[in-house]
Amino acid sequence: MKAFIIGLFLIFVGTIVTFAQQNVKYSLKQEKIINLSKQKWQWMAEKNVDLLEKLFDDKSMFIHMGGTWGKSEELTTIESENIWYKKVEIYNVTINIFGNTAILLNDIDLIAVVGGNEVINPLMVTEVYIKTKGKWKMASLTFSRLVRPVKYNNNHITD
Repeated sequence: MKAFIIGLFLIFVGTIVTFAQQNVKYSLKQEKIINLSKQKWQWMAEKNVDLLEKLFDDKSMFIHMGGTWGKSEELTTIESENIWYKKVEIYNVTINIFGNTAILLNDIDLIAVVGGNEVINPLMVTEVYIKTKGKWKMASLTFSRLVRPVKYNNNHITD
């Protein structure tokens, strides 16, 4: 009987944990940063360097598969279309806030044009935001290629 009750309890706890993981609720602060991240992807697709310039901290760092550089180099890369962040499909977002620092992990497929060639890469993107003078600014953006296959399923990619 004791084993039955313990088994029932474990099933109950497991069900609650599974349900909680499937129904992630974000705080208002987390939602604000997640929405800012989504807006950033849109600005990158639109090559809107004016808005990105305001979002990126002056000391921000960008870590790509092919190099590492700062704010001015990233804005120049976007403006000159050396990398065009054409479209992003976001599959999962994890966010943690530590005081005035927020860290987002985004599981994405990035459709980009690099050197005139369109590529799709499965990536885990780490974004670090810091809150200064009441505003969230991006401090770092790191692209890490995932070993999973591309999830994006569109046989014809259009502009």
